[in-house]
Amino acid sequence: MDAQSQWTGLDAGRLERITDHIERNYIQSGKIAGCQVEVTRHGHTAYARSFGLRDRERGTVWSDDTIVRIYSMTKPIVSVALMTLFEQGKFQLDDPVHRFIPEWKNHRVWVSGEGDAMVTEAPHRPVSFRDVLSHTAGLTYGSMLAHLSGLPIEHPVDKAYDVIGVRRGDGETVDQFLEKLGRAPLRYQPGERWQYSLATDVCGALVERVSGMPLEDYLKQAIFEPLGMVDTAFHVPAEKAHRFAANYMRMPDKSLRLSDDPTKSPYLKDPVFKSGGGGLAGTTADYVRFAEMLRAGGALDGQRVIGPRTLDLMTRNHLKGGVDLTEAAIGGFSETANAGIGFGLGFAMTIDQTATGGHSSGDFYWGGAASTIFWADQKDDLSVVFMTQLMPSATFNFRGQLKSLIYSAIED
Repeated sequence: MDAQSQWTGLDAGRLERITDHIERNYIQSGKIAGCQVEVTRHGHTAYARSFGLRDRERGTVWSDDTIVRIYSMTKPIVSVALMTLFEQGKFQLDDPVHRFIPEWKNHRVWVSGEGDAMVTEAPHRPVSFRDVLSHTAGLTYGSMLAHLSGLPIEHPVDKAYDVIGVRRGDGETVDQFLEKLGRAPLRYQPGERWQYSLATDVCGALVERVSGMPLEDYLKQAIFEPLGMVDTAFHVPAEKAHRFAANYMRMPDKSLRLSDDPTKSPYLKDPVFKSGGGGLAGTTADYVRFAEMLRAGGALDGQRVIGPRTLDLMTRNHLKGGVDLTEAAIGGFSETANAGIGFGLGFAMTIDQTATGGHSSGDFYWGGAASTIFWADQKDDLSVVFMTQLMPSATFNFRGQLKSLIYSAIED
């Protein structure tokens, strides 16, 4: 056994299966342009490799400092930030969010019908902090996911979002966003179901209103600076633009189409709306720092970001009745499978290893729209970050494949 295997408890030879798997199945076949993988165990790097191109059109190699759009992997970061304010006694989980968002005091809940014929009822209770952290508030993504998947907009609540003009970006302010959501009907009674939604954008807005600081400033103070996440931000500055990867869309004929040119990307400009649900870009190295902090119980290299008991609370299943997502979820899209999976305060987690059919039983995680993934596993003392730029994220099961390759290499 080599020294690295002794430190990590991972068979280095078996981990090299990752290299062959990615090169043969994804890079050589042109299914993705490039990617990066890092595996860390017991606090030591066990595997770190970059593959292919970050910009196929310009022939630029994917370097270790490549910057990518992490999209919904913004959500765990913002959820942790909001919970640091919980630790300061600023709110309790079951407090109504209208304490800080008074625009939400008159919410209604959809019952039937649509448009002018829509029937609504009063919520049984107000939307709480727990609800927005766990995607159980009754919010949806409106038509956004339908547009991404090419599916029709079917539900009356999603249609109502479009009529009201619920959106993020393109000059929208946080106050406008919250006011519009306050007028939109809730899809279901708060806490009763789970639906992937704009809820973490609301969490980002709550960070601002509770802390009294802009979201980006609070993230820097509470997370990025303590962890040394030097390349993670809501836009890519000019001096780093040469490291920014292209983003691709998988087409019906299985070809790759450039969907966001890194030389013309909206990410090159500082946005008015800082999306807590999907606005960050960053590097693998930065996200490894975040994942390692989670794996280590909330602190890394002497810097405490969040308390271990708070993190334990966040990574417990908060779905009503302790069910998994097969019983709680509505809507056809999320960044996780449903069987054996629960959802906490910003993270999905394995609650039934047999139902998932996987190796791990102590992992919590999330992913992003461009097929980026991460997980942290305190039971096996492991963290993994995978970065690529391929949409939609459900194209390939990178998470399941990497789990099989990595957990089967554990020897201790």
